[in-house]
This record gives sequence, structure tokens and C-alpha cells, in this order.
Amino acid sequence: MKEVALVTGASSGIGLELARIHAERGGDLIIVARRIEKLTELQKELEQQHGIRVTAIAKDLSKAGAAQALFEQISNSGIEVKYLINNAGFGLRGKFHELPWSRQQEMINLNMVSLTELMYLFLPRMVSRNSGKILNTSSTASFLPGPLQAIYFASKAYVTYLGNAISEELYDTNVTITTLMPGATETEFAAVSGMDKTDLFEKTVSARSVAEAGYDGMLKGKLDVVSGLTVAQSLMMKSIPFTPKKMLLKQIRKMQEVNS
Repeated sequence: MKEVALVTGASSGIGLELARIHAERGGDLIIVARRIEKLTELQKELEQQHGIRVTAIAKDLSKAGAAQALFEQISNSGIEVKYLINNAGFGLRGKFHELPWSRQQEMINLNMVSLTELMYLFLPRMVSRNSGKILNTSSTASFLPGPLQAIYFASKAYVTYLGNAISEELYDTNVTITTLMPGATETEFAAVSGMDKTDLFEKTVSARSVAEAGYDGMLKGKLDVVSGLTVAQSLMMKSIPFTPKKMLLKQIRKMQEVNS
């Protein structure tokens, strides 16, 4: 079997492009998402075009126990995962106290709990064989607090700092953890989160360009990969440490308000 990448959130956006890139480079895949019809389409596309083996698994990782069940299914199949690509995630726009708690809890489970559990489950095997790479999709949102997307921004800060910390714990191994931090990207995320009519998503970059930066950064063992920022967004990011927090919070809130 060729080198296998497990890609979560593979049915669209950055995850879809990450799966395509790995296939183009000759690797086998395990693709995971909720929508089996989308996964089946992608499975056929990649197997026919690249002569690789693709395993499609429909799994809702926002549900309790889903990460463990996924790990057990893969382990029982005898497939050895070389690359773990934790890409699944979603956001919600609105005031914390007004958004449905059930959806916010699902976001916490998907963005943080399942991602953490999958790393915990797959890392021991990577360390024991002294090879393997993990790519976690975070966001430039992880650099700052996000009024009107409070939990999403906080969840991405968790992803970034968790990956960075565990990466250093692995300093004496050949296992690496890379954190991908995209800016506003052309994916389903904006529509699902309600961000598609905001200033923050007025200009977006392609999911393909972000995925290429993340995948190449993972292969090189980079710690962080920031991708998809416009010049104005890059300047804003550089100004964060020098901007009073209340002013920064006001700026972020206004950027995430829906345009009339």
C-alpha cells in the first residue's frame, strides 16, 4: 500500500483540495465527512484519475464517540496512516448567548475534541515507528478574539497552541505537527457560518492555493503555515500586538457584521 493520508472534512473546500493533492502525488487516501454521496464522487474521481486506493467513510465527527469509532474502523482494516490531516470544522456567526447551544457544542466537539482525540489515538503509532506527519487546519482567527464568532475563534486558538505544544514534545522524533492558518478562503465555510455577506469575506483566496501551502508545509515539517491573506489583512495581523484590545475587538466585530 502507498503512503496513506487520512483527511477529515474531505467533501468540500480545503479538505477536498488536500485530498486531491495527495492523490496527485501518488498517495492512497482515507476520506472522511458527513456526506457519503460527496465522498463517493470524490473516491471515484481520484481512483480513476490517479490509480490509487481511496477509502470513503461517512462519519459525523461532531458527535461524541465518533473519533474513537473512526480510529477503530481504520485499525481493524489494517491500514497504516502516514499523514493525519485534521481539516473538519465549522463556524457560526452571531452573539454567543443567542446562538443555539446544541450547534455551539457540536462546533466545540468537531473543532477541538475530535481533532484532539484523533491526534491522541494516532500519535502513539507514529512515534513507535518514528515516522508520520500531522496537519491541523486552524485559522488566522487563532491570533485574536472574535466577537460574533466567539467560540470559533477560541477553538482555532486552541488548535494552534495545542499543535505547537505537542510539536515541541516530539522534538526527539521524526514525527511533525504543522498548523495551517488560512485567511478568508473560498469554501462553503462562509455560507455555513453566515460570514458570506461580511467585510471579512469580501475578498477570498482559492481553497486550492491554501491547500497546496498547507500540504507542502506539512511535508517540510513546518510548525506554522499562514496562507491566503491579502496585503491589507497581512498588515492588520502585524498590527495586532500594537493595537489596544478594546479597539481591536471593535474592529473585528464590525468586520463580522452583515452588510445591509
